[in-house]
Amino acid sequence: MSEIYDIGYRHYDGPRLGRGYAVRALTLHSLRGVFGLGRPARSKIMPFALLTVMLLPAVVTIAGMALAQQRLIPYSAFAVIMQAVVAIFLASQAPTVVAPDLRHRVLPLYLSRPVSVFEYVGAKLSAMTAALFVLVGLPLTLIYVGELVVDMPGPPATGEYVGSIVMALVLALLLSAYGLSLASFTPRRGLGVASVIVVYLLSSASVPMMYGVLAETGNKSGAAWAWLLNPFWLVDSVQSWLFGTPPHSIEGDYPNGPASAVILVVLIGIGMAALALRYRKAAAQ
Repeated sequence: MSEIYDIGYRHYDGPRLGRGYAVRALTLHSLRGVFGLGRPARSKIMPFALLTVMLLPAVVTIAGMALAQQRLIPYSAFAVIMQAVVAIFLASQAPTVVAPDLRHRVLPLYLSRPVSVFEYVGAKLSAMTAALFVLVGLPLTLIYVGELVVDMPGPPATGEYVGSIVMALVLALLLSAYGLSLASFTPRRGLGVASVIVVYLLSSASVPMMYGVLAETGNKSGAAWAWLLNPFWLVDSVQSWLFGTPPHSIEGDYPNGPASAVILVVLIGIGMAALALRYRKAAAQ
């Protein structure tokens, strides 16, 4: 004999917030995860320690402006100078954005709601981009505010500051696309960290070697293209072309500016496409 039990399930009668709200909620959740918010205290150590390291040169620069009336670090050079810290932040935090969902196989649950693969990828990419933009943009803004407060001789370098902020956002998007793509190929966080940092080390170490070899053979124009193998110098090349800032490569030269911009746009597109394809495959498994 069967019995029917009333276990209290009811239809949802509240407001339907839609897929846009779901994507924004996923973006905010992922961004909080990058900085360890809502997670154990140990998850906050690395991101906030690296953010502190990024802020220290800004504090020193403000002190230099107050005491010596000069900026120790140009706005346009900040990301290039601090690239090792930014790369460590990307390597350590990118796996926290993508690895848990892959490891616990909850991606089909997200996609069972009105959220597509591209919206899911867009939310993850937006969160990582925002985190990297804060990492680079916050010290730049602090230096600019310090410059206004110190009231150095001459007009403030507003144009250079705005250009550096714009290119910090572009750099954050480029790094996020490739960092998340590399980290998404394994559900293990440790392997994701290793893959991102190894690729960065190879790109940064190979550039001076290739430049030196080409320059020694007399191919000076070809040697300048070697700088574009590193994402930080690639973005700096475009920044130098767009905003007229001096190049910050070791040898102080870059190839044609428009060509660098085209390469930058193509690489961002490839990185985003690779990330989308990776998650389409993961969703089908």
